[in-house]
Amino acid sequence: MGVWEIAAISFGGVFVLMMGGMPIALAMLLVGLSGIWINLSERTAMGMIGQLPINATMSYELSVLPMFILMGVFVTRARMSEDLYRLCHGFVGHMRGGLAAATILACGGFSALSGSSLATAATMAKVAVPEMRRYGYKDGFAASAVAAGGTLGILIPPSVVLVLYGIATGTDIGSLFIAGIIPGILAILLYLAAIRVAAQMDPERAPAAPRVGWEVRLRYLRSVGPILLLFIGIIGGLYKGVFTPTEAGGVGATGALAFALWRRSLSWRDMVDSLVETVQTTASLFLVLIGALVFSNYMNLIGLPSALSDLITSLGLGPTAVILSILVVYLFLGMFMESLSMILLTIPIFFPIVTQLGFDPVWFGIFAVMVTELSLITPPVGLNLFVIKSVIEDLSVGEMYKGILPFVLADLLRIIIIIGFPWIVMVLPELAR
Repeated sequence: MGVWEIAAISFGGVFVLMMGGMPIALAMLLVGLSGIWINLSERTAMGMIGQLPINATMSYELSVLPMFILMGVFVTRARMSEDLYRLCHGFVGHMRGGLAAATILACGGFSALSGSSLATAATMAKVAVPEMRRYGYKDGFAASAVAAGGTLGILIPPSVVLVLYGIATGTDIGSLFIAGIIPGILAILLYLAAIRVAAQMDPERAPAAPRVGWEVRLRYLRSVGPILLLFIGIIGGLYKGVFTPTEAGGVGATGALAFALWRRSLSWRDMVDSLVETVQTTASLFLVLIGALVFSNYMNLIGLPSALSDLITSLGLGPTAVILSILVVYLFLGMFMESLSMILLTIPIFFPIVTQLGFDPVWFGIFAVMVTELSLITPPVGLNLFVIKSVIEDLSVGEMYKGILPFVLADLLRIIIIIGFPWIVMVLPELAR
């Protein structure tokens, strides 16, 4: 069999195992090892499974993961999501569509601390959807605002997905974090514009809430001041080169712990639970990483990246056409897979091609994360929508599909903007060098 036949059978095998209920990490691991065993040798397969997990997990750069995960857990335990929402509600909730705008702003703040889209969506759904319902928002639009805001978790630094992209491709993690700032702000602005337009077109879907006085606003601001300073300190330290991403993770986790203790929201039992949750999450991420590395090594051994590069050359596709083709692939994969698996499965294949075409690795990392974000809210699956449905069970999936359209259009516009103006992504990393 040729390269394309082997690749088709391999990817098909991964999807079949996933549809059968096997976790994506084990599916990639099983197919990768089986393929190496069959197409190369038993010794090669056994040598890889014996050595690769050790080499992968002993990487110093991976130590940033448990630190940022622990920071997110401490922030969640300190009930920061509620404080952030109240703060944003106080400043913009009185406008038409203001509570949805407050949800986007609060999701942006919380995602900058949690680094996870699914965690942001699940946490903010419990806080924001009941409040928007209380003021007469339509269910589908309220849930869609949370789902869209939740996607910011894998873009606004610190981002777990950007860390793993950096490790998989050898790209500087600090540069990736800094590069995500302006696209993250752009995402928030476009989401706010989408809310404004949608509220103008149908005022009943997003009515205004009562205005909050300045005294209350300042009280809300004081309640989140320390943690906002922590975030600014982390990003500022990375930008100025004061510490590495791994050190930034340690600073963030320590600062979040101090904040949680200061608020007296962390008992000894909560401390143990936080550590256990961090270990479990880190272990699951490592397992996905190991499975993806085995599968990507298998793809490299059969020559798929080279074959794909030769195909693109023979078709005469320009750089922009290649990027748009990758966008279509991600939208398709988003029907079946979550963001981390998509990135780890596809980056080893796409990365050599896009760098050969002259795209900057940092720019492509942000692009890949952005199109993955879009897949999290795109029907017919839209993983963030189903996460919110699992948290608030009486929501209608059909209504959420209708409500998500303005945010999908905003994401598509953002992707077009960074393709047309790549300096938006690269300006801060270049200034930091």
